[in-house]
Amino acid sequence: MPRVLRSASLLGLGVLGIGLLSGCVANNPAATHTALTVDSSATDCAVSANEAPAGSIRFSVTNSGDQVTEFYLLAKDGLRIVGEAENIGPGLSRDLVVQLDAGSYFTACKPGMTGDGVGKAEFTATKTDAAATVDVDLAAQIVTANTNYGSYVSDQIDQLVTGTDAFAAAYSAEDDDTARSLYASTRVHWERVETIAESFGDLDPKLDLREADLEEGQNWTGWHAIEKDLWPQDAEAGFVAYTADQRAALTEQLVADTATLHEKVEGLTFTLSQQTNGAIGLLDEVATGKVTGEEEIWSHTDLWDFQANVDGAKVLYDGVRPILLKTDADLAASLDTEFGSLQALLDAQRVGDGFTLYTDLTPAEIRALADQVNALGEPLNQLTAALVL
Repeated sequence: MPRVLRSASLLGLGVLGIGLLSGCVANNPAATHTALTVDSSATDCAVSANEAPAGSIRFSVTNSGDQVTEFYLLAKDGLRIVGEAENIGPGLSRDLVVQLDAGSYFTACKPGMTGDGVGKAEFTATKTDAAATVDVDLAAQIVTANTNYGSYVSDQIDQLVTGTDAFAAAYSAEDDDTARSLYASTRVHWERVETIAESFGDLDPKLDLREADLEEGQNWTGWHAIEKDLWPQDAEAGFVAYTADQRAALTEQLVADTATLHEKVEGLTFTLSQQTNGAIGLLDEVATGKVTGEEEIWSHTDLWDFQANVDGAKVLYDGVRPILLKTDADLAASLDTEFGSLQALLDAQRVGDGFTLYTDLTPAEIRALADQVNALGEPLNQLTAALVL
C-alpha cells in the first residue's frame, strides 16, 4: 500500500521517494488517446474533464501543493484502484496512462499520502464506435501476456495461502523460531503481487499495515503486528509480549484475510496497462519502504521484500517485452540493462537462501541500491505509454 515518507531524508534518500517516477512520460504523437490534466493541490483534485471516450487515456498530474501527493482512478465502487500515480513531489508532474472500458469511475488525490484524500469526483468513460486496428500477431501476444500474468498471480496467492497457514500454526503454538524462519519466505509471495492486493479496498491495510501508518483508533492486524511480537528486542522499551489469546486472534484474522484475497483473485483478468502500471507500482513499493528499511522495522528482512517486488515487476515486464520489442526496442534494451544492474546489486547481498539484514548494510550499499532503483524507474515509467498509446 502507499507508504508515508518519514525517514528517507535521514538516509539522504529524500529525492528517491519523491522524484523516482515523476516527470512526463514520452509521448507518441501518432497515437490516438485522450489527454487530460490533473491539478493536485492541498485541498482539491481538479481534472480537466469529467468524461472521456473509453480506450487509452493519459492523466497528466501536476502537484501544485506543498506535500508529496498521489492521484487515484477508482472503480465505480469507490474502493478498487484501477490506476494510480504515486509519490509526486511539490512542483513535479507524472503521467498515469490507463485503458478504460466504458463505465463509471472516480478520481481523487491524496496530498500527504495519508487520510481519505481530497477532490473525489465522478468520472465517466463513454462508449465509442471507434475501432482500433490491431496487428493479429500483436493482439495474440497481448492475450498471452494477460493470461500468463493471471496464472502467475493465482500461483503466488496459492503459495501465500499455504505459507500463511504454516506460519500461523507455528506462531499460534508459540514456536517462535519456526515462525521467524517462515516470516520472510512466506511474505515474498505477497510482495510479488502486492499491487493486486491493494486493489481490493481494505484487504491491504488488514494484511500489511505498518504500526507507523496506524490512524487513531484503527485496529492493527496482519503481518507487521505479528512481526513486532516475534522480534521484541527491537521494539520500544516497555513493549509487552502478546498473550496467547492475542496471538490466536491475530493468526485467525491473518488466515481469514488471506483466504479472502485468494477468493478475490480467482479468475481475475488483466489489461495491458494494468500490467505495466503494476510493474511501476511495485518499484514504487521498493522506493518508499524497502530501500529505506521502513517496511520490516523489527525483523530487518527488507531485502527479501525488495527482491520480491523486483521479481513481480520483472515478471510483468518480461510478459510484455515481446510486444515492446516491436514498439520501442531502445526502451526494451534500457530496461534489460537496468533490471540486470539492480539484480546484480541484490545478488551481492545474498546469504544462503536469504539476504543480508537491512541493519547490516553499509550506507554506501544502501545508496547504491537507491541509485539503481532510480535508474530503473526512469525507463520503467515510460513503459505504459510505449505500449498502449
